[in-house]
Amino acid sequence: LTGVLDDCLCDIESIDDFNTFKIFPKIQKLQERDYFRYYKVNLKRPCPFWADDGHCSIKDCHVEPCPESKIPVGIKAGSSNKYSKAANNSKELEDCEQANKLGAINSTLSNQSKEAFIDWARYDDSQDHFCELDDERSPDAQYVDLLLNPERYTGYKGPSAWRVWNSIYEENCFKPRSVYRPLNPLAPSRGGDDGESFYTWLEGLCLEKRVFYKLISGLHASINLHLCANYLLEETWGKPRWGPNVKEFTRRFDHIETKGEGPRRLKNLYFLYLIELRALSKVAPYFERSVVDLYTGNGHEDAESKALLLDIFRDTKSFHMHFDEKSMFAGDKKGAKSLKEEFRLHFKNISRIMDCVGCDKCRLWGKLQTQGLGTALKILFSEKEIQSLPENSPSKGFQLTRQEIVALVNAFGRLSTSIKELQNFKVLLQQTR
Repeated sequence: LTGVLDDCLCDIESIDDFNTFKIFPKIQKLQERDYFRYYKVNLKRPCPFWADDGHCSIKDCHVEPCPESKIPVGIKAGSSNKYSKAANNSKELEDCEQANKLGAINSTLSNQSKEAFIDWARYDDSQDHFCELDDERSPDAQYVDLLLNPERYTGYKGPSAWRVWNSIYEENCFKPRSVYRPLNPLAPSRGGDDGESFYTWLEGLCLEKRVFYKLISGLHASINLHLCANYLLEETWGKPRWGPNVKEFTRRFDHIETKGEGPRRLKNLYFLYLIELRALSKVAPYFERSVVDLYTGNGHEDAESKALLLDIFRDTKSFHMHFDEKSMFAGDKKGAKSLKEEFRLHFKNISRIMDCVGCDKCRLWGKLQTQGLGTALKILFSEKEIQSLPENSPSKGFQLTRQEIVALVNAFGRLSTSIKELQNFKVLLQQTR
């Protein structure tokens, strides 16, 4: 892959260098910190679109939830010591409960800031969400240690997996009804289709709808890359060996084997990277405020985590070929508003489809990466609200829950890893030729 990406003025080589030398080492370190490694997720939500066809019984599909005792006190303080003062005041207790229900209480913030939340806890920002969020108060929601449950090949495939991706592409990617071929990039093509002719429909779409398809395709490509890079190569005497599988990578991305589509998928991965990179640079003012701590209860670690995050933000701002999101939804106000709403509802639908994934580990990472992208979109469409944030108090106009922050950072970390793995596969392919 070389050259400039479509729909933006950035070239692949610049992204490779920027990711390898600036972003990747730092984002890896950040993902290892307590604030970002524990993600609360409900893996038992039923599929809202079709009867569940049973969960994957392969052992590598299993997700090991984290015992409460291992969760840092500041993270699990969701209800117990959110407000040290208010918790002892029965009049304010109702306000606390209300705030909790709306997901507005934000454990990113330090203790002295939390009382301020009561004033605006009733503000419901669900209109800004691009994702169907898990109810963290559900008894089925559990903390998962992401470092102990890495994303990798589990053996989950076949009709159940196909159904999920086909539903995503067929029903949510603005595909015209006249295009009959399944949009799942791994679906077999019909007849002599060379792969390229299939994409003529995409070029006829407006920029926003093209972007939407590329984001989903890029996410799919990234997930496939993780599976190829962390593949179960052999299991002898109960000791599994994981590593890159060049044959699998070729099957999914090679120009000839995919009839020209593989390189397109990888270009969409780079496009998605640019979108999430742009979101990180845009959300920096939210975190630069002194009122925001990455609160786990360990003051020293929290300060280090915030310093590292701000360092990454400085890097994202220094990148000189950002995607210009102002070119999106820039038409007449009424048309732009309805298109943005359509965009949001389609993406929300995709986040609900993630509850139909039969493999728990795939569901975990699918939900996290979808929520991360949804959070990035929420940021890109909230620029004015972010710019007008008050320095020393929470804002009604824009807020992020801890779940959104964890998803945003880990989803971008996955994309950064994908691009790094792509460099490794280039080397491995050269060695096998």
